[in-house]
Amino acid sequence: MAYIQFLGAAGTVTGSKHLINTSFDGDGKKGIQVLVDCGLFQGQKEWRERNWKELPIAAREIDAVILTHAHLDHCGWIPRLVKEGFTGPIYATSATIDLCGIILPDSGHLQEEDAAYYNKIKKSKHTPALPLYTFDEAEDCMKYFQVTHLGETKQLSPELSFRFVPAAHILGSCMAEVTLTMQGQTRQLLFTGDIGRVRDTTIAPGKVVHSGPQEGERADVVVMESTYGNRVHPHADPRPELAAVIRETVQRGGSVVVPAFAVERTQKFVFMLKELIEAGQIPRIPVFCDSPMAIKAVEIYLKHEEDYTDEARALIKKYGSPLEWPGFSFASQVDDSKRINEIHYPVIIISSSGMVTGGRILHHLAQRLPDPKNTVLFIGFQAPGTRGATIKSGAKEVKMFGDFVQIRARIATFEQFSDHADPPELLEWLHTFQKKPTATYLVHGEEEAASMLRDAITKELGWNVQVAEWMQKAEVR
Repeated sequence: MAYIQFLGAAGTVTGSKHLINTSFDGDGKKGIQVLVDCGLFQGQKEWRERNWKELPIAAREIDAVILTHAHLDHCGWIPRLVKEGFTGPIYATSATIDLCGIILPDSGHLQEEDAAYYNKIKKSKHTPALPLYTFDEAEDCMKYFQVTHLGETKQLSPELSFRFVPAAHILGSCMAEVTLTMQGQTRQLLFTGDIGRVRDTTIAPGKVVHSGPQEGERADVVVMESTYGNRVHPHADPRPELAAVIRETVQRGGSVVVPAFAVERTQKFVFMLKELIEAGQIPRIPVFCDSPMAIKAVEIYLKHEEDYTDEARALIKKYGSPLEWPGFSFASQVDDSKRINEIHYPVIIISSSGMVTGGRILHHLAQRLPDPKNTVLFIGFQAPGTRGATIKSGAKEVKMFGDFVQIRARIATFEQFSDHADPPELLEWLHTFQKKPTATYLVHGEEEAASMLRDAITKELGWNVQVAEWMQKAEVR
């Protein structure tokens, strides 16, 4: 018997981990155990605490990891897996490996910083507070990554092979098509990872990575994300409203603070700001990207132009590297970041993390949230339980560094920047499948989002769709 066990991103948006276990063959020989994605839980405390729990299977018994893309909720637990004894290969595209090479050490560094801070102020419930993993441990895990090209078939064992196909979510992102051959029967599994927007510039303006996913998939079992399962992206061009928000903030004498993921979202937003400035739609005020990881991510994006949209390629050809644009500053050192907070005239600050779970954005928000002249601009999904979700919800205060910060700044939200397909886009893609899957499991979504997407797919396509539950084992038939 082969089964899939949902070890994360089931009942929540983060912590993607899906274990394929082929159990035993007819001769009693142990089968292969492969983890598709190995992400960090984020958001509510009950989920974050699961980052500290061991998997139901020993890390050393996992034979390989197949990584769909480089977002932290899909790759961020890899250093911990290695720390617990995993020594197998981690298969990913070249761009994903390049991005993991900056994202994972940065995650380790932030966790070390947080632990040191809480030990200093003695406000941790644990003595001493410890990082989940360190910068050095994150760097060390990179030796297990192996480049896997799009469309290349990897035979991991006699009964299991896989290949990557484009997902068009972020740079290097893929879906994993897994083939199981057992007792003379073949079964096709499709793990979508995160699914990108089906269209480029008209529906998702500023998108850096080309659209997708590819049509004509064929699978017996589908494990699919449901992040935006209960809402539809606005189709209006966000640029006019965005420009108006920035102009109004500047007229008040305030600054715009943008929590943004260092990978993909920052690059997309920077390109859009450049267009608006050059078109005269917003004032030519200083723009600060306060994220060392964003600087490295820009360099990686420039390296992997094979993934660009035509719009992104044209912008780079016209304006060159964002790292060299006049008026745009990329803060690499801590002192550079501190100097931004000494500025008292209007600026735009883009800093990570995108959900305000850590990083330099906390310092900028702690300083600027109490001032009603400023605007905090959200351009990404905010998982329940994160500080970003609290700020976005209209709360009067938010806890940072062990203290409560008053929220008096204006809060603005733009949903058009999402890199996740919404229900109409997903259904458009699912309609192109060559056959009806035997079973489809929805993961990576809140309960309401997953349930609504399940109902929509069942109604329109007549598929057998289930919302995956944490630790559930789903037999592959």
